[in-house]
Amino acid sequence: MGEIDPAFIQDPEYRPELKPIEPDEIPVISLSVSSPSDIERILSEIGDACQKWGFFQVINHGVSLELRQKVEKLAKEFFNQPLEEKLKVKRNEVYPVGYYDGEHTKNVRDWKEVFDFLLKDSTMLPVSFDPDDKELRTLTNQWPEQYPPEFRLLIFLLVIFLINLRSNISTAVCVVFLIIFTAMFMLGIFLR
Repeated sequence: MGEIDPAFIQDPEYRPELKPIEPDEIPVISLSVSSPSDIERILSEIGDACQKWGFFQVINHGVSLELRQKVEKLAKEFFNQPLEEKLKVKRNEVYPVGYYDGEHTKNVRDWKEVFDFLLKDSTMLPVSFDPDDKELRTLTNQWPEQYPPEFRLLIFLLVIFLINLRSNISTAVCVVFLIIFTAMFMLGIFLR
């Protein structure tokens, strides 16, 4: 198998505990709503999952299995290519989005690859953080040449569904916290 690049080796105190989590332990929340009581159930389950776990899996979210499978297939095709093919769309100073495999956590290289893209293919951003600097920079996406046009379309279609899903979940989490804080206020419980 060969040697492991030392850049990937974490100090012992930062290594994860190898205690597997059983899949049935992770909270799974169905977003299917057929009655007003379902909304109460969803809010309760989200509140419980946020308190006990900090995350949860959602099902019945409206993103079709067919779309998810097509995007996953295209992503696997991209990441299974030889490195030299992926480097053709590598992030750099001109293109800050695209392929990247140099993420670090606590000064240790991560075992992951990413492909970043902008939702709007032509996005204007300030050149600097200086509020007096009015100069703008246009950022554009890099797309792998070997993919058919459907790659972009499928990615953007998935993103539209996910933005809607994110909005719905964020609203639900906000409602849960609003209920909690309102109850705390009414009971005279204050955070100090």
